[in-house]
Amino acid sequence: MRTERPFTTCAAAAASAVLLAATGCSGEGDRDPDTVRVVYQNYGTFIAMDTLMQKVKEEFEADNPGTTVELNAIEAPPEDFQTQVNLMNGSPSEAPDLIYQDTFTINQDADAGYLMPLDDHFASWDEAEHFTEQEAEAVTSLDGDRYGVMLGTDVRGLWYNTELLEEAGLEVPWEPGSWEEVLEAARTVDAELGDEVVPMNVYSGTPAGEMAALQGFQMLLGGTGDTLFDEDSEQWVVDSAGFTESLEFVHTLFDEELTLDAQDALDANIGTLNNEERFPSGELAISLEGSWATQSWIEEANQPWPEWEETMDFVPMPTQEGQDPGITSMSGGWALSMGAHATDPDLAWEVMTHTLSQEHAVKFAVEGGQIPVRDDVAEDPDFLEAAPMAEEMAELVEVTGFRPAYSEYPQVSLAIQEAMEAVMLGEASPQEAAQAYAEEVEGIVGPD
Repeated sequence: MRTERPFTTCAAAAASAVLLAATGCSGEGDRDPDTVRVVYQNYGTFIAMDTLMQKVKEEFEADNPGTTVELNAIEAPPEDFQTQVNLMNGSPSEAPDLIYQDTFTINQDADAGYLMPLDDHFASWDEAEHFTEQEAEAVTSLDGDRYGVMLGTDVRGLWYNTELLEEAGLEVPWEPGSWEEVLEAARTVDAELGDEVVPMNVYSGTPAGEMAALQGFQMLLGGTGDTLFDEDSEQWVVDSAGFTESLEFVHTLFDEELTLDAQDALDANIGTLNNEERFPSGELAISLEGSWATQSWIEEANQPWPEWEETMDFVPMPTQEGQDPGITSMSGGWALSMGAHATDPDLAWEVMTHTLSQEHAVKFAVEGGQIPVRDDVAEDPDFLEAAPMAEEMAELVEVTGFRPAYSEYPQVSLAIQEAMEAVMLGEASPQEAAQAYAEEVEGIVGPD
């Protein structure tokens, strides 16, 4: 098994050179029909997928002599990971058989011809009945075809350090009922604990990528009752009050110095630094973060934090004014998809279903801080006993929202990140940034 080299975006020629070094392919000759090439991200705190795939490789090769499960673990942030996978998909000899990808990229990859529909395979699978409707929605393209199968999903809310909030004089368990109560808690931490503690983190700006667009901005936007895309009219919404008000929340955090300074907030490694260093060291009080944060602290993590269960707590993000339903969340999740150039689709499907088994899904849900998408995993005693915060996270599934995962979304997401960055750096007011966003989206999707 090869050890992969980190990938970073550069000029096209450099990117191609890194690609060849990472995959070990020359771009010539026929693919081995007995080799299934699996590509997945192995970056930052998210190690659960690599742990699972190492186990799958060992088991599948032992059960199927002569078959090789080739693991390509790409050490790169999400945007660079996607760039490298796109480069691999550009050549049949280098393309992956299986891709572990963020569900919001499925439509664009299907439109580009990179993925193989899985409807027939999934329909004949005897375990298909265990997957939820939510899972099907996330991996079905606009043309109605299924292009992936999820291992798990997630939710988002407010993680907080109970010791720091108590030290600041706030009541714990903390249960904010509106945006203003969240901001007041951050102001109290700032006033009582001083510069040694960052009161609150909300991911913002282009280096944070989709973290900024989804668990930063859209967590706020969902709390206003507005949306990015109107499903009834099938149009992108670019003039909502909630969009500007969400940017105003970001502006308040940075203007009142209730969050990281701009230099630290624009660090591409901010998620890893927050969860592996700032929370355990008592430097961060509150963060708008995902359910998977626990994977940074459990025994199997890169830097285990045994005390986290006595120190950290989770509370849902309130809606803007506490209006119904009172709390809000956004969900994403990653799926295994099959590449359009899969050498042997039936063999690739066998590896895929082995990975997606009930046993492996339980392991992944516990170690990856995931919400199960299989009913037999959600009810499994091992999951319920071992999964940190399982009940607290599960209640958010009823109110959670999803990204408008159309092929234009990645460009729209970047426009959101740019609007947030302009506000956090003081380069534009929330109103100006919202107007710039509207103009950029019109250019992306067209005036109609």
